[in-house]
Amino acid sequence: MITGTQSPPAAEALIEFPDNRLLIELCGEFDRNLTEIETRLGVQILRRGNLLAVYGDAAARAEATEVLQALYARLEQGRPVDQGDIDREFRMNSDTPGPDAQLEMFQGGKVEIKTRKKLVEPRTDAQKAYVRSLYQNELAFGIGPAGTGKTYLAVAVGVNMFITGQVDKIILSRPAVEAGEKLGYLPGDMKDKVDPYMQPLYDALNDFLPGKQLAKMIEEKTVEIAPLAFMRGRTLSNAFVVLDEAQNATSMQMKMFLTRLGEGSRMVITGDRTQIDLPRGVPSGLSDAERLLGQIPKISFNYFTARDVVRHPLVAAIIEAYEKDGGV
Repeated sequence: MITGTQSPPAAEALIEFPDNRLLIELCGEFDRNLTEIETRLGVQILRRGNLLAVYGDAAARAEATEVLQALYARLEQGRPVDQGDIDREFRMNSDTPGPDAQLEMFQGGKVEIKTRKKLVEPRTDAQKAYVRSLYQNELAFGIGPAGTGKTYLAVAVGVNMFITGQVDKIILSRPAVEAGEKLGYLPGDMKDKVDPYMQPLYDALNDFLPGKQLAKMIEEKTVEIAPLAFMRGRTLSNAFVVLDEAQNATSMQMKMFLTRLGEGSRMVITGDRTQIDLPRGVPSGLSDAERLLGQIPKISFNYFTARDVVRHPLVAAIIEAYEKDGGV
């Protein structure tokens, strides 16, 4: 528990941290966590024993104090602090820390997704609302620019639902559309030909499941990763189904995929309307789905902007520059 000290001077805020071991973790290797906070807020943070002194203007001091206290509370709960956690504290007003729950989504508390390898937490308000929608709705859309966590969070929720027994399998799909390039003939069998298009989905799964377990699940077909064209004729029951890069599905493909939804299944459609790789004149099935399904109950649409980008900070700046130019 963090306790206050005597009233600090006007330009200084003092914060006491009782556990020196946790304080070392809070500061990070070579004080990199403190440096990150200093850079973002334009403050100076100095350590004095088990105290941190924050110097800067009043608003910046107050925000730095709030972030430091929230991060220390994570450490008290036995949870690590890394750059992503610092970023999350800046992006969102953190809820009061409490005991871990599988997902406290219906009480307005923390939103957490437990997987085999890591605990995933939304880092923006839009991501938090999106994760809630994935749990609350049988069909959910996540639409927005690259780097906003649309697919990553959907796969995390799918893994969580699988390991908790809510679904029997995970099915991940993408249209096998080249991004403005003609790659020509690709060697190998069918798996060798389509795997390059599916690699981002493999990457997400590897973040959440141990390698041997994932390999076994793929072998047993409790995890399937397949091109969109392979979905025709199937009924996807008791499964968590994700269609990624849905802006590259045609209207007919989108209708085909949406009508695969079977009993006990959840379906998530993710896409970025600014990165359509379909031939000129071919309408995107994602845009059609927005237009046709927007008013149907129990179908959710969640939207992201450049402010929700959680990749390298330059990605958000790049997206904003293209948006201002009205470009592709």
